Amino acid sequence: MTEQGAAIVVKPGTVSLEDFVRVLEGAPVVLDPSFWPRVEAAAQIVARAAQADVPVYGINTGFGKLASKRIPPDQTALLQRNLIVSHCCGVGPATPEPIVRLMMALKIVSLGRGASGVRRAVIEQLQGMLARGVYPLVPQQGSVGASGDLAPLAHMTAVMIGEGQAIVDGKTVSGNEALAAAGLAPLTLGPKEGLALINGTQFSTAYAISGVLRAFRLARAALVTGALSVDAAMASTAPFRPEIQALRGHAGQIAAAATLTALLDGSDIRLSHLEGDERVQDPYCLRCQPQVAGAALDLIAQAARTLIVEANAVTDNPLVLVETGEIVSGGNFHAEPVAFAADAIALALSEIGAISERRIATLVDPALNFGLPPFLTPDPGLNSGFMIAEVTAAALYAENKQRALACSIDSTPTSANQEDHVSMAAHAARRLSDMADNLAAILGIELLVAAQGITLRAPHATSAPLVAVIAALREQVPALGADRYMAGDLAKAAALIEADALPTVALTKLSTDPFPRFD
Repeated sequence: MTEQGAAIVVKPGTVSLEDFVRVLEGAPVVLDPSFWPRVEAAAQIVARAAQADVPVYGINTGFGKLASKRIPPDQTALLQRNLIVSHCCGVGPATPEPIVRLMMALKIVSLGRGASGVRRAVIEQLQGMLARGVYPLVPQQGSVGASGDLAPLAHMTAVMIGEGQAIVDGKTVSGNEALAAAGLAPLTLGPKEGLALINGTQFSTAYAISGVLRAFRLARAALVTGALSVDAAMASTAPFRPEIQALRGHAGQIAAAATLTALLDGSDIRLSHLEGDERVQDPYCLRCQPQVAGAALDLIAQAARTLIVEANAVTDNPLVLVETGEIVSGGNFHAEPVAFAADAIALALSEIGAISERRIATLVDPALNFGLPPFLTPDPGLNSGFMIAEVTAAALYAENKQRALACSIDSTPTSANQEDHVSMAAHAARRLSDMADNLAAILGIELLVAAQGITLRAPHATSAPLVAVIAALREQVPALGADRYMAGDLAKAAALIEADALPTVALTKLSTDPFPRFD
């Protein structure tokens, strides 16, 4: 087992989205040394409270509905261990390793603020596991996003104390074996430490951050496929003029229109139909791209800003106020901000796919595609061309539309009605992965269809940026002549979309944009 590479030194409260991108890609995390004194001061306050006669929730009491039960000092370690194993109630598939890494990193950031009362050894255990590639096996289901992501974070914590299961070098082993292979010893939890580890929104936030990053990449790709569709349909670029966007003023709309204009600049197809084209206006799916794609970009950017705040937050309970020496119960574990952000991202993913599917449908329909053959096949009838590829896009969009329903309004009381309003942030954030997969496939189909349409416009050619996009596609997928096995083509096109691998122009930077990779 080897170290995972150069670590990111995090300063809680100021960690950036770009840092979290690096964690998802495999970088470990260590706390900036300047934060250790505050961490240790908070731990000392908890240690004193554990020995005192005054009951303090989660330190010398039971949990949740059992908070009135007093726990003697000699049983606090057992209390914390029992808390963890009893909360390991997750079910379903294992969380992907990049999400687990990010969850662990987010927990380091939260604990590193010095308001949770854990000892330095707790944070160092997480750091050591990340550095040596010990990733807890965390089932995806079981959190309602209320008193934190209790079950998922308990599965993470179980490995820290030598229980549960972990993934090491791709193999599932016991937590104890994983720590031993990494040269780490099981941690004995002190007062409040188990509670600090499982209270919090880090599981939901990790999924949501992954979702918002993928949503942004896909929104940008949709501008490329949308520009291709404009030329394939011989549509007008007049609706993208900056004066129109300025009169409305939304930053995302202005950026989207400028990007579409740059992508289409120099197109011979665009110039070829300026004379003699009797169409007055194009369908909304082509004409209103700045308004729809721009609104999605604005929504994604706002969600990202919320998630950056949440990623840097202290979200366990109770909290230690080092300045006053108080230990105060609150509700920072409630994941409503994450649930709202995830719901917003889901709306954006759904709508980007909705308008893309309409562009696909327009291009394959001889009544709408301005002279292209039905289903974009050179020999329709004998060949079906892209007929069923469009149906697949419609099926995927329907799935995303169903998944886009708000999760945050679906509260289910739990824990003997102590947790009587919950956020449902965990599955609000988890569904973003499947929705992003679906959207990548939809955009991949649009890429194939629009490129085929432009090819059929020969001898007229598209713009230089879009010629480069089609060339990149043709390295993977040839133009469609006679019918052939299509599933492989769709998979390759979706992979190009997902990999952010298409040549393009820079997306005009949004004001107050949080994204690290705009071009």
